[in-house]
Amino acid sequence: MERMLAAEDGDVRDSIHVGEVPVPEVGPDEVLVAVMASAINYNTVWSALFRPVPTFAFLKRFAEEGGWAERHLQPFHVIGSDAAGVVVRTGVAVRRWKVGDHVVASPSWVDDQDPAAQADAALAEHPRAWGYETNFGGLAQFALTKANQLLPKPPHLTWEEAAANSLCAVTAYRMLVSPRGAQMKQGDVVLVWGGAGGLGSYGVQFVRNGGGIPIAVVSSDRKERILRELGCDVVLRRDRLGLEGLSEKETGRALGGAIREAVGEDPHIVFDYVGRETFPLSVYLARRGGSVVTCGSSTGYRHEFDNRYLWMRVKRIIGSHGANWQESWEANRLIGLGAIVPALSRVYPLERTADATREVQLGDHVGKVGVLCLAEREGLGIDDPELRERVGEERLGLFRAESKASDTREYA
Repeated sequence: MERMLAAEDGDVRDSIHVGEVPVPEVGPDEVLVAVMASAINYNTVWSALFRPVPTFAFLKRFAEEGGWAERHLQPFHVIGSDAAGVVVRTGVAVRRWKVGDHVVASPSWVDDQDPAAQADAALAEHPRAWGYETNFGGLAQFALTKANQLLPKPPHLTWEEAAANSLCAVTAYRMLVSPRGAQMKQGDVVLVWGGAGGLGSYGVQFVRNGGGIPIAVVSSDRKERILRELGCDVVLRRDRLGLEGLSEKETGRALGGAIREAVGEDPHIVFDYVGRETFPLSVYLARRGGSVVTCGSSTGYRHEFDNRYLWMRVKRIIGSHGANWQESWEANRLIGLGAIVPALSRVYPLERTADATREVQLGDHVGKVGVLCLAEREGLGIDDPELRERVGEERLGLFRAESKASDTREYA
């Protein structure tokens, strides 16, 4: 069985390899999935760079729990937190899923017997990101999941489209829509950093779909075009606002002025997963009483900001991590209805996963970068062509069309 492996070398293209490893035994509450397609997330980059923590340390810590967890400590780490595929084996305690079901995997690996997890998976004693803090992830021919990770595959999507959604879509849903997140309401002005990226593109869609007013800040014609096609109300061009050389406060004032000129008010919510480069601005730009919701820090996790703008203007910082199963189910339902479309821009074969990861590492992509695993070619897996026709090929292929029109690079 071919799987993508990460070895401790440093550069993503040097530390990600495809090789043969045994198919893992299936535990009582687990499911073995034949992976048709997967996708790259920023935790794939972190895994390959062994930063901020070597992922083998996660596996060692997990294995110390004993029992079935011991399988996860191996001399290899099968990474990947997205997958779409077919159930091929179920554990003896699995009731909801059966062999042959078409599924997608959400990324939260949680012990369903943890009392805290009954309130919210993120409150569990040891919540884990599947394929990052666990082994046997989605960038493989076969993946091992918990039964309570799986969701029905949206029937109108191809395998690669379905695989692109889960981690970013469910994370954005929790950040914006869930009562555990920012609880966005109709008419809320929401600033989305990185709006043309994986997380950001789903953030823009959930804002738009929920009656909010999305605002994105970008620096290229390509990203501006795709966001406008996606329905983003306001797209600000960083390269046209004269921000270069400005201090942090001057940058905040310039951006705040541009936002107020565009929509007449400051953001109710700032959606931030970029981290160190944007977080001080997020705290500054949120309106009095507003919220900054964060789920990560792709540019660095140590943040410095002027706390006066937080306490004196009674703003909130909301930490958000992944999504629980119910939140994942609701996000997937909206995708299944065609209300949210895949952000898939480009697809690589499994053997070129290192190149796909490099593209994400460099930030040269829009939306999500997919990987074909067992699917023989792109375009397979559509079970409801009538729904697909109603949603529209142009809308479903928005990111792909823009990527093909704008980007002809190959990563050698």
